[in-house]
Amino acid sequence: MTAPFFLLEHGTAMPEVGGALVLDGPEGRHAVSVRRIGVGETVLLGDGAGTVVTAEATAVVGRDRLEARAVSVVVHPAPAPRVVVVQALPKGERGDLSVELLTEVGVDAVVPWSAARSVAVWKGEKASRGTEKWRTTAREAAKQSRRAFVPEVRALASTADVVALLRSTVAGGGTALVLHEAASLRMASLKPSTSGDVVLVVGPEGGIADDELAAFADAGALTARLGPSVLRTSTAGTVAAAVVLAAVGRWD
Repeated sequence: MTAPFFLLEHGTAMPEVGGALVLDGPEGRHAVSVRRIGVGETVLLGDGAGTVVTAEATAVVGRDRLEARAVSVVVHPAPAPRVVVVQALPKGERGDLSVELLTEVGVDAVVPWSAARSVAVWKGEKASRGTEKWRTTAREAAKQSRRAFVPEVRALASTADVVALLRSTVAGGGTALVLHEAASLRMASLKPSTSGDVVLVVGPEGGIADDELAAFADAGALTARLGPSVLRTSTAGTVAAAVVLAAVGRWD
């Protein structure tokens, strides 16, 4: 069984082999009091930015501090091409589910989008709280799936922001895709570019408005569908991302 995986605080200096590490705070409490890691056990410690240390626990201090020694250090290269999912705000807890699944499947960034037909509305403090909640969900899902990189959750985007993102992606040699159940192009037949980002746009429960579709097409995005069934907004992005990740060789 794979050793338990914990994330160090952002900016923590990663050691060389033989060096010491300290896991404290909430992660240390989880390791010591919940997982009950003991001296001599092996743990994986990541910085969320590509470095993963296999370490041996050397001391347990109190209820929230684990000390360890680095046995091996692996620096993973940044994945390419990057896969970015623009996720229209789903209602209720489905937003968290979407971020969790997208993280587990391997996307590199998630952009919350306030679409014209989004049932959920983020304004003011709610936008800040919603974004932070998605970031926490991404971090926890990255731990569960033992990802070397925690995906970026960007600030809430307007439709104009999404258009700008799609336009810059296409200009940079990447691929911009919009999921739509009425599209004639099939995701399975696409060969996304590997020289730039792949951006997937997932609409809300009520569908993407006609003017939004027109603006995305004008920015150079292709409209594609997954299959004969219509998926929920909270799951469509994950399925599409899996198709893309396989097509560009990220799952080889």
